Amino acid sequence: MTYEKLVRPVLFRLGGGDAEAVHERTLRWLSRVPAGRAPSPPGARRTVFGIDFPNAVGLAAGMDKDGRALRAWPRLGFGFVEVGTVTWHPQPGNDRPRLFRFPADEAIVNRMGFNNAGARALSARLAALGPLPVPLGISLGKSKVTPLTGAVEDYVSSFRQLYDQGAYFAVNVSSPNTPGLRDLQDKAHLSALLGALRAENPAGRPVLVKVAPDLTDTALGELLDVCLSHGVAGLIATNTTIGRPGVDTAEAGGLSGRPLAPRALEVVRFVAKESGLPVIGVGGITTPDDVTRMLDAGASLVQLYTGLIYHGPRLVKRAVQATRERT
Repeated sequence: MTYEKLVRPVLFRLGGGDAEAVHERTLRWLSRVPAGRAPSPPGARRTVFGIDFPNAVGLAAGMDKDGRALRAWPRLGFGFVEVGTVTWHPQPGNDRPRLFRFPADEAIVNRMGFNNAGARALSARLAALGPLPVPLGISLGKSKVTPLTGAVEDYVSSFRQLYDQGAYFAVNVSSPNTPGLRDLQDKAHLSALLGALRAENPAGRPVLVKVAPDLTDTALGELLDVCLSHGVAGLIATNTTIGRPGVDTAEAGGLSGRPLAPRALEVVRFVAKESGLPVIGVGGITTPDDVTRMLDAGASLVQLYTGLIYHGPRLVKRAVQATRERT
């Protein structure tokens, strides 16, 4: 409880309480951590999508978009790390403020808008850093300046640039913070995108699709049909929600954290059952019991983000232990 009682209150006051300022300062601190990896306990190892993971607990995309603190995450105990969402064109994202904490609900609302330095800058950083001691996932998104008609080439350009550096690639068509992006979840758009990525994938890198929690079962079923027809390796469920389940706020953006957990579980259960594909479960994981529920719903791996902010690095260790108990 040291983090919750002592560290978190200090962190949340930094920068006058500006959540993004704290995020940036934390990444700067973590970027100074030397390379290394915390040992995973016996029985924690998993093989999913043909990739060997030291443990089943990963860092979700969005925490370290540009890979600035990549040496730190394995040291905190993560078995894999997902960077991004990265776009082909560098972009500043939406206007600030754009990141908001709701501690009583253990929730966050963000409307960051894929702020990142672009695929070429990420590629250069990864080349300079060298191989990580854990698998690296790369989340790909559409540049805001690119119209929907040019979305396929935008994703493909990033995929080509980063192809040799990612263990797997996540196709993010479900963020609520880039205008028109969620339109790419419909059958025609998604089919064109996945077909183009498949044609650019000679080594068969695992490609995953990240889905929104706000889709109906019918829409999810159509999305799964497209994924299966294009040989997608797995799914990530879920992204943030435009709903506000139990959180009293009018701030626009995607909601993550504890209030998302029930819907994230429903989506994981549905997509795992209907597709038979491996699923990375993410959304509302704040306790080891949440990890257990995700695995019981059909997830093969899990990812943390908002839970890490509210409960600190100890949650990683406890989450890994929970996955061992469901081996």
